[in-house]
Amino acid sequence: MRAVVIHAPKDLRIDSYPDPAPGPGEVRVKIANGGICGSDLHYYHHGGFGVVRIQQPMALGHEIAGVVAAVGDGVSNVRPGTRVAVNPSKPCGQCLHCQEGMRNQCLDMRFLGSAMRFPHVQGGFREFLTVDATQAVPISDKLSLAEAAVAEPLAVCLHAGKQAGPLLGKRVLITGCGPIGALMILVSRFGGASEIVVTDVADAPLAVAKKLGATHAINVATDATALDPWRVGKGVFDTLFEASGNQAALRTALDVLRPGATLVQLGLGGEMTLPINAIVAKELQLRGTFRFDPEFELAVRLMGEGLIDVRPLITATMPFENAVAAFELATDRSQSMKVQLTF
Repeated sequence: MRAVVIHAPKDLRIDSYPDPAPGPGEVRVKIANGGICGSDLHYYHHGGFGVVRIQQPMALGHEIAGVVAAVGDGVSNVRPGTRVAVNPSKPCGQCLHCQEGMRNQCLDMRFLGSAMRFPHVQGGFREFLTVDATQAVPISDKLSLAEAAVAEPLAVCLHAGKQAGPLLGKRVLITGCGPIGALMILVSRFGGASEIVVTDVADAPLAVAKKLGATHAINVATDATALDPWRVGKGVFDTLFEASGNQAALRTALDVLRPGATLVQLGLGGEMTLPINAIVAKELQLRGTFRFDPEFELAVRLMGEGLIDVRPLITATMPFENAVAAFELATDRSQSMKVQLTF
């Protein structure tokens, strides 16, 4: 079979790859759709991120969905022909954190399309993929495979929403409106937020934010004072979802958060310098959020029941043979939000 494989920065190829039959407890999935994630773009442009670097050719992709083509012995949750979203996480189930119920913090996680371990875990941008049967989550007949491929980033945002606590009636600020920030709008609406303000430095993603239900979408690059109405008193926002990874965005947000507010940091920005005095004086709660666990199946269910509609995020779909063009398009925030490959 063929796969979309990164060899070095800007060296993305369509290679022939092994196509193993499913063993006991495994399923073979014919991949239909795969979304290009920010981490895929980091591998494409830079060969990795932080200290993580590709050391061998690696198939990219972890936002995937398809149709079960074959099942191994002992598999009962799916059968050939079942339409599934593929959960890219495979925790070991044995380590301390798995036993504590924090499987997203697994010490021996195998995550599709990740160079964090060596040999790398090959990704899902392939014509066929064999995975553990527990990773193949059946989807509703009403849900398209394109929507199902958004289950992974939606699960990330549902986990972030869980970290924030109840959102019903809350005033929410979201800084950064890439796919994750956009999905946080949907999660915040589903959680019952009374006001959702989104900031970014580009107009195109902010236009999508308005379509998704943001009450205000602000370009802070062209209007540095646009957040002033929310600076009343000590600030008014109850919850911040910081999705840009930009120190300036987080620092500015501190001024419009009310005392006791919760900050959930989704964006990865490396080292930051923060005014600890402001965090202490306003008794702010700064929380991290990392991947997901039960939220993957929740994402599939919420989309399948029509409670969350991710279709406005999917701005382009291209055949995987045109992967380089698709990755370049996904890089251009003025033209795309979520670009998917078809297989």
